[in-house]
Amino acid sequence: MGRVRSWTAGIAAAALLATGVAAFAQGPRRALGDRGFGFGARGLGNIPLRQLNLTEEQRTALQQVREQHRADMEAAMKKLAAARLAQREAIESVPVDEAKITSLTQDLTQAEVDVAIQTARLNAAVWNVLTDAQKAQLTKLRAERRARAEERRERREQRK
Repeated sequence: MGRVRSWTAGIAAAALLATGVAAFAQGPRRALGDRGFGFGARGLGNIPLRQLNLTEEQRTALQQVREQHRADMEAAMKKLAAARLAQREAIESVPVDEAKITSLTQDLTQAEVDVAIQTARLNAAVWNVLTDAQKAQLTKLRAERRARAEERRERREQRK
C-alpha cells in the first residue's frame, strides 16, 4: 500500500508541474507584449518567455504549437479534474467503499499520466522552437526556480 501511495504522490507532483504547462496551453490571457507572450500569467512553466528574447518568428511558432496542442491538453485536464472529483466524492461517502476508492484512484493515476504525456509532448514541441542559447537559458531559469522552491520548502520545515 505504501508503494502505491508513493507512486500516486509522484504522479500527483507531476500533475502539479503539468498545470504550469497547461496554463501555457490554454492560450493568451493578456495582450501580447512583454508579459511573457501571453502563455498564462507567467509564461512557460512559470518562466516568463520575455526572458528568452524570442524573435517574432518564434512567437508565431509558439502560438501555433499552443493551438496544435490545445484540444489534447484541455481534454486531458478535464479528464483529470473529473477523476479528482470522483475520487474525492468516493472518499467522502459513507459507508466506505474501498473497492470503488481503489478503482477511482487508479483512474486518477491514469488521468495524471495522460496529462504528464501531453505536457511532455507540448514541452518537446516548444523546445524545438528555441535556439540552443535559449534552451540553455531556459534550463538555467528552471534550475534557479527549483532551487528557490527547495529553499522555501526547507524554511517551512524549519518553522515546524
